[in-house]
Amino acid sequence: MKILVTGSNGFIGRNLVKNLEEIRDGRNRTRPNLNIEEIYEYDNKSSRDELIRACKKADYVFNLAGVNRPKEISEFTKGNFGFASTLLKILADVRNTCPVMFASSSQASLVGRFAGSEYGKSKLASEKLFFKYAADTGTKVLVYRFSNLFGKWCRPNYNSAVATFCNAIANDLEYTVNDPMTELELIYIDDLVEELLDGLEGKEHHCEYPVDGEHTGLEAVETPCGRYCYVPITHHATLGEIIDLLNSFKGMPVTCEIPSIPDGSFAKKLYSTYLSYLPSSKIAYSIRSHVDNRGNFTEIFRTSCCGQVSINIAKPGITRGQHWHNSKCEIFIVISGHGIIQERKVGIDPETKEAYPILEFEVTGEEMRAVQILPGYTHNIINLSETENLVTVMWANEPFDEKYPDTFYEPVSNNIHA
Repeated sequence: MKILVTGSNGFIGRNLVKNLEEIRDGRNRTRPNLNIEEIYEYDNKSSRDELIRACKKADYVFNLAGVNRPKEISEFTKGNFGFASTLLKILADVRNTCPVMFASSSQASLVGRFAGSEYGKSKLASEKLFFKYAADTGTKVLVYRFSNLFGKWCRPNYNSAVATFCNAIANDLEYTVNDPMTELELIYIDDLVEELLDGLEGKEHHCEYPVDGEHTGLEAVETPCGRYCYVPITHHATLGEIIDLLNSFKGMPVTCEIPSIPDGSFAKKLYSTYLSYLPSSKIAYSIRSHVDNRGNFTEIFRTSCCGQVSINIAKPGITRGQHWHNSKCEIFIVISGHGIIQERKVGIDPETKEAYPILEFEVTGEEMRAVQILPGYTHNIINLSETENLVTVMWANEPFDEKYPDTFYEPVSNNIHA
């Protein structure tokens, strides 16, 4: 399959082309039915002859080219309707009736805050042109009305509020939020690209935009035979919610708090987007360590729902720990060195009238065993080496709270090298 992408240097175009290349080159095997031979890229630096050559060969066309921030209002019509006319005329002249996708906008609805939008008018005129082309030639057209888009490589201070806020907060720039309660319908670039790939395989999602007592003309209503296509995964968030999330992401290097980013959530997608705007000076950052003559303990990450991860380094011959917890449980994984982990249930065994037996687990960086530290068990970790540090990754089911540490000193045995 040979594919033409117009507007290939734009936000959607760059993401789409890169994903098409991964499929073409065999690195993305999630689309086994797609056999991509060539990708023709067309942008505002390409010539008309290049466009004609690509139109002759293409088996599928993604028309992402358009103008949304012109210097003159008249450029809306020229850049959107005008280019759409040119593209469809060339395809008709070369008698290529391959499927054509068109990127329109929710502003083409011309309802609500979009009433009177010159950009929306140019997109609506383009939509009508595509539908007429389909009726005249029998060509399959896929018309999408995109709402607010966000994701990596989106240009800030242009036409995406999310990109503008991500860039400003990541780079300590000033920004303005006119109304924190303004709600946006948002489409993540990866979800959009997946839908475009679905369309390439003939599995696009169809809809209509009804205007009735329940619908304003902005909501995509799934309709199997609908004229329009849509991205089925969208998110709704207010500007205030977006800003709060971004500021929490910004504070992570100080708080070590990993954001709550469930799979498929808006927060997860926004976090990935935010990171793409970080300046090089913020990509790496220092982490505070607690250092003493035994080694050091460094809290790496903490979460509000899944505890914390830390790194513990014990110097040769040193024993760390010697305490127990009521509810806190942990997992120790030695990644370097040679040691032994001991744990013992606190108290006296009522049957034997003696202390409970000590459980011992020899650990090395070569074997990478995970040892669970049980609630109510005093425990330690001993570096058996005389020359090498013992490095342990530790997970606890709750972040450390200085006001309620739930940590109580008690030696595991009396034969300890302190």
